Amino acid sequence: MLLVNNIALNTRTPPQLMHAPWNGGVRFADLVFPWFLLIVGVAIPYAWASHRRKGWGRGRYLVKALGRAAALVALGCLIDSSIARTPLFDLDVLQLIGLAYFVAAALAMLLPAGPRLAVAALFLIAHWFVIRHVAVPGMPAGTFLPGRNVIAYVNAHSLARYHLAGLISVVPASALVLIGTALGDALRRELFAPAKRFGIMMASGAALTMLGWLWHWVLPYNKPVWTASYILFTGGLGALVLGTLYGLLDIKKTADIWKAWALPLVIFGSNAIVAYVAPILVKLYILRVWTWPGTRVPLEQAFLHGAVHRWGPVEGGWAYTLGYIAFWWLVLVILYRRKIFLRV
Repeated sequence: MLLVNNIALNTRTPPQLMHAPWNGGVRFADLVFPWFLLIVGVAIPYAWASHRRKGWGRGRYLVKALGRAAALVALGCLIDSSIARTPLFDLDVLQLIGLAYFVAAALAMLLPAGPRLAVAALFLIAHWFVIRHVAVPGMPAGTFLPGRNVIAYVNAHSLARYHLAGLISVVPASALVLIGTALGDALRRELFAPAKRFGIMMASGAALTMLGWLWHWVLPYNKPVWTASYILFTGGLGALVLGTLYGLLDIKKTADIWKAWALPLVIFGSNAIVAYVAPILVKLYILRVWTWPGTRVPLEQAFLHGAVHRWGPVEGGWAYTLGYIAFWWLVLVILYRRKIFLRV
C-alpha cells in the first residue's frame, strides 16, 4: 500500500500498480487489500488460543474484538475526514477490515473450521445470487455495469443516506477473513507435521485460485463490488504466497538465511497499522501543508519536483516514491529495535 499510495509517475505508472478497470481482471494493486484480509483471518486462531490460555472467557474475547473493530473504524474515519477536511463517518479500507474482522472473530469463537468455511461459502453464494438474480427499479436482474448494478443501487438509494455505502461488501470480505481463519487453524495445529501444514496451505491455495478462476466465467473478478470470483482468486493466491513463505522460513533447512532476507518485510509487518496510517496522515498534514523555506511550494511538490529535475520524470518519480517508503521503513526499524509495537 505504501508503494501504490505514493506512486508519483502520473501517466507512466505501470498498470500493475493501478487497480484494474471494471471487470478488467486482477492486477498486483488489487491483491494488497484481500491479502491483508486473509492474513487478518489467519491471525485470529492464534489470538483466540492465546486468549483461552489466559483463562479468559468468550465474553471478554468478544469485547476485545469489538474494541479492535471500533479502533479500526475510527482510524479509517480519521483518514477519510482528513482527506475531506471535514468530519466523516463512512466505510472505507480500515472500516471494512474492522467490520469483517469482528464478524470472523465472533464466528471463529463459536464454530470449528468446517462450519466456518460453510458460512463463508454461504456468504459468497448469497452475494453472487443477489448480483445475478435480484432486480431493482430500472434494472433487470443480472445488470452488472459501473454504477448500474444491484449493489450500487442499494448503496445509493438505501445506505448512502446513513453514510453506510459499501456495507454490503462486509459480507464477501467476512467470507475471505473466515477462509483465513481456517488456514490459521491448519497452521497452528500441533498434530500436523510442518510438511503437512505446508501441503495444506499449497493445496488450499491452488483449490481456491482455481475455484475463483472458474467462477469468474459466471461473474467476473471485480474489486469495487468484491465479487466471489475476486475473493476466491485473490485469497487463493494469498494462501499460495503464505504457504511458500511458511515453507521457506519455517521448514526449510536454510530457513535462517531466508529469515535474514525476510527481515525488511518483518519490519513493516510488525507495525502494519502504523505503516499504513502514519504515511497518509503525514502527507495530508505536513507534506501538503508545510511549504519549502522561502517559497509557497508544499513540501511534497518540492521534494517531487527536485527529484524529477535531478533524475528525470520516471527515475525522479521512482526516487521520490522509494525515498518515502525508505523513510518510513527507517522509522519502523527504530520502533522495531525498541520493541514498540502499536497495534489495535
